[in-house]
This record gives sequence, C-alpha cells and structure tokens, in this order.
Amino acid sequence: MRKLSYYICLALYYFFARHLPASDAPYSLGSKQIRRFLCKRIFKYAGKNINIEHGAFFASGREIEIGDNSGLGLNCRVTGPLKIGKDVMIGPDVMIFTQNHRNDRLDIPMRLQTDPKRPVVIEDDVWIAARAIILPGVTIHKGAIVGAGAVVTKDVPEYAVVGGNPARIIKFRDGRKV
Repeated sequence: MRKLSYYICLALYYFFARHLPASDAPYSLGSKQIRRFLCKRIFKYAGKNINIEHGAFFASGREIEIGDNSGLGLNCRVTGPLKIGKDVMIGPDVMIFTQNHRNDRLDIPMRLQTDPKRPVVIEDDVWIAARAIILPGVTIHKGAIVGAGAVVTKDVPEYAVVGGNPARIIKFRDGRKV
C-alpha cells in the first residue's frame, strides 16, 4: 500500500500541486500545505514545517531528506541523493546536481558516459541564494551562505560566505579571516 500511496502522491504533485501559486501569494489557497502534505509522502524524510515552492522539481524524490523549517525555492531543480538540514533557505531557480557526465572516452557518446551519483549534503542554517548551482559530491557546512549565481564545485566551510564561478570564499560570518 505504501508504494501505491507514493505513486499517487508523486502524480498529484507533478500534475497538480507543483503548479499551484507560490506560498506567499495572497491567492495561494493552501498551496503550501498541499505541497507539504504530498512531499512528506514522497521524500525519504521530511521534517516539520517544510516549504516546497511553486515549480520545484525533484525527480522521484526518493533520495531526498529535508529537515525542519527548510524549503525548496521557486522553480528549484534538485536530485538525490540529497540531504538538507534544518532551517535551510534555498532561493528561486537553484539547481543541485548529484550526477555528471564523463567525456574521457571517444568511442562512447558523452550522454552514455555517466559518473556514479555523488550525494550533496547541506547542513543546518544554510542560505543558498537565487540561481546558485551546486555540483555533485559537495557539502555545504553549517551556517554558510552561497551567493546568488554562485557555482559551487567544492565543499563550503562552516560560516563561510561564498560567491562567483567557481565559488570562492568572500568572508566568514564568525569573524575568521579569509
């Protein structure tokens, strides 16, 4: 029965709930609660008070864990394995990838040269601003901020503020020197 419930919730999300208005729209009519209800039954784990915004895409959702008071922003595109901690803000149009294509063999088309999936981990109290891109295998540690449009190719230390392409440390929130 759990498997049937999963597929029903996944279909309801992609055919209906994904297209409901943004959570803060004056005419949202409970869209936040509807998406939360469905995603709690789709994700591997979903904490309390999660917010999945309008247009968020997460493939099957089976390999996604999201902690209390965290959310996926408008039109996000994420894949698992992905672990999101508590109190994480993810802005609009953020993309999180867990798999890439290789290009080292010339006898096989690149589209067939996939690497194994590498999990992305986002620890507690992180802010990922609009249109940031997180690449496979990255860990963003507690309290970090990823600036708008940043392309994160390697781990981000605790309380670091990063930005750019590729993302570099701009400063630390806790007063450490860069």
